[in-house]
Order: sequence, then structure tokens, then C-alpha cells
Amino acid sequence: MGPRCRLPEALIILADARLMAFPYPGGMNVTRHLSDTRTGEGRVRFLTGGGRVRLVAEGPGWQHESTHATLEDAATFLAVVPRLPQALYEQALDDLERQPQFDGAA
Repeated sequence: MGPRCRLPEALIILADARLMAFPYPGGMNVTRHLSDTRTGEGRVRFLTGGGRVRLVAEGPGWQHESTHATLEDAATFLAVVPRLPQALYEQALDDLERQPQFDGAA
């Protein structure tokens, strides 16, 4: 991942595995990457926006997108994504757990 951007106009808080997104002034919601894992087998991203978590996974010949109420739900659902290689699954969860906003909720 690249350098972290500090966005004082937006605040995302994770408390008890519930994600709350506070929009920018004027009602504009911002999509934010919580984690972006890339390996030779594919890519897994957890994104937030509008108070929801979007799971995006892809690899050679397959792709998956789903929306979840919480980060914990999205991380749990990753286990059943068809064709997701085990090594990519493990790396994605490891990367996600290292993010301060996840706080070990999965």
C-alpha cells in the first residue's frame, strides 16, 4: 500500500465490529481502502463507504464483489468466496488484522 492519507474532514470509527462512516461535508461519502492484499494468485480488498464494507476479490479467471454490514461480516464471508486460494485468504486476513481500524474484530 502507498502512503497513508490523512483526511481530517472524514472520520471512520470501528467499535465492537460495527463500522460507522461519517461523510464529508455536503453529504459526500468517500470510499476508503481498509486493506489491499496482492499476491501472484490474486487480490483482495476491503473498502468502506456509506457505512458499509465492500469485499472485492479477484484472480485469474474469477472475481467476486459483495457488500456487508460490518468489517467482521466481510472478513468472515471471505472464507466462502469460490476459487479463492488458501494462501491469498490467509494473507488478506493477516493484512487486515494489522490495520489499526480493524482492532482484531474477526
